[in-house]
Parts: sequence; structure tokens; C-alpha cells
Amino acid sequence: RPLPARLPVEGERNVLITSALPYVNNVPHLGNIIGCVLSADTFARYSRLRGWNTLFVCGTDEYGTATETRALQEGLSPQELCDRYHHLHADIYTWFRISFDHFGRTTTPQQTRIAQDIFQRLLARGFLLQDTLEQLRCEGCGRYLADRFVEGTCPFCAYPEARGDQCDKCGKLINAVELKNPQCKLCHGTPVVTPTQHLFLDLPKLEGRLEAWLESTWAEGEWTANARHITRTWLRDGLKPRCITRDLTWGTPVPLDGFRDKVFYVWFDAPIGYLSITANYTEHWERWWKNPQQ
Repeated sequence: RPLPARLPVEGERNVLITSALPYVNNVPHLGNIIGCVLSADTFARYSRLRGWNTLFVCGTDEYGTATETRALQEGLSPQELCDRYHHLHADIYTWFRISFDHFGRTTTPQQTRIAQDIFQRLLARGFLLQDTLEQLRCEGCGRYLADRFVEGTCPFCAYPEARGDQCDKCGKLINAVELKNPQCKLCHGTPVVTPTQHLFLDLPKLEGRLEAWLESTWAEGEWTANARHITRTWLRDGLKPRCITRDLTWGTPVPLDGFRDKVFYVWFDAPIGYLSITANYTEHWERWWKNPQQ
């Protein structure tokens, strides 16, 4: 029988540990495990030895274009691909005896519920913008092409097999509409530049509040010099609105009229996976995530 869920305890030291969610479209290797899972596991074991009330959670990150691309290559639906690789990941971490209290995944009803709830709160508080983006659309496939679904000639170095997000030869980042001779990777047709509406997180509106919070956090001295430096660089250049929607089918649906054929961008969605994976472990997940006094 499964053990009852571990919850924060009044008067005890309560420790919540997460390690970066491994992306599901590949087999994990030693570098993945050493990069984040092993250090978190070591700390979880130390915490338990100290007698601290410890919860260690992780899970597979399953939405996004890379999953859709891999599923097409393997002749599977994205859900079938995720099911296969989730089990494979779980088996590998079990073999390595990684001591997760719960190893979950991001394709769950809790993920949809919590991500959409956070979105609705942002919308209600005026932290979202609407704007038009130009994107490549393949009329043959009847879809907008995400970065990885398009290939063409790099506008910087003329490499003929550049992706819609980056050139593997010169390393420069590319906006897909800048590619010369773009080609749909699915049907090899020629896509056309088409305007489409998207939603953006209004980060400039949050900048002042974020800076004040960072200054107080940095004063406590628990951030590494590297983390402080990277964050300062972002703020120095000024935060820009960030697009949080994509014209894909594989993802958390956007619950807003005019955008219901879109999903959330995986980098808006995936960090919420830490919350939803804990919510799959216990219905009292907020006691771990919204409970600073314990």
C-alpha cells in the first residue's frame, strides 16, 4: 500500500527538493543524471539523515515542439511517445536508486488546471498583452510551423540546413521568418509568412517589483555570484514582453476566446510542472509551495 503523503510539520525543519525536469523525448544519459538529479538526490539523503522532514520530487517535461517532432519521426502520437519515454526515465532513475518521493510528469489534469489558473490570475491583474507575430505557415499541412518544423538557408552564413531557431554551422540564433528558401520539414512545401495573434507576459510591468525583491534577496547572500550576474544582465538591458502562446496542438490549451486553437509555450508551462507534480503526489500541495512560514 502507498505510504501517506508527507506534509510540512509545524515546528520541524521542512525541506522541499526538486531537480530540473528531464525532457521526455530522449533516453537519459550520465550527463543528465550528474547535471542535476544526482546532486539533488545527495542533498535529499543528507536532509533525511539529519532528521529533516524532506520531500524530493521530479518528473518528465512532456510538452513542446521537440516532443511533437520526435513523435512524427517515430510514427507515434505525442502522448504515446511521452508514455514510452516516461516509463523509460522512471526505470533508469529506479535502477540508479535515485530516492525521489514522487516521480511524475507534466501531461496531467493537475498541470492543465494549475497552469490555466495562473494564466487567469495574470490576465485578471493586467499582466498580459496581445500582439501580432509574423510566422511561417504551411498551407499544404494547414498549420503554422514551429521553429523545428522548418529548415532553410541561414541568412548569416548561407548554410543550407539551418533550423528555424538556430544555425548549427555558425551558431547564430535565427527567427524562422528570416530563413532564405524556407521548407516545411513535414511535407517539403514552401511556407508563407502569415500574421497571427499571440499573448505576451508583460514583464516590463513587473520590473520594478522584481528589482526590489531581488535586492532584498541578494542582501541575504544566498545567491551565487554567477546567478546574480546573469540576473543583473537581464535587468540592465530592460525586460521585454515574452510570448507565452504557440500555434501547436501538443500542449496545455489556452483558455481564452480567440486563442483556443493555441497552447501555452513550453517555457511558460514547464516550470509549473513542479507544482502540478507535487499536486499529483498530494492534494495539499499548496502547503509545500505557498507556506513560507514553515
